[in-house]
Amino acid sequence: MKPPLAQSHFAICLNNEGYPASLEVGKLYQVIPDEQASTNGLIRIIDESGEDYAFSVDRFYAIELPEYVEVALLSTR
Repeated sequence: MKPPLAQSHFAICLNNEGYPASLEVGKLYQVIPDEQASTNGLIRIIDESGEDYAFSVDRFYAIELPEYVEVALLSTR
């Protein structure tokens, strides 16, 4: 079962329509907790520019990674 996007640390982009410079389909993105965005159907991620932006949750699929994988990915940022 996939975790809710608001609780996930990472998500895969499924749709970059309208944002080809910011999002890459199939790429793993770090999720930034943002309760206000969540209540509006948005997810905050770090995009290709290295900045965090809110996008529609429909563009992403939340994934749960093993803890050691998350630690490794977060330590490179």
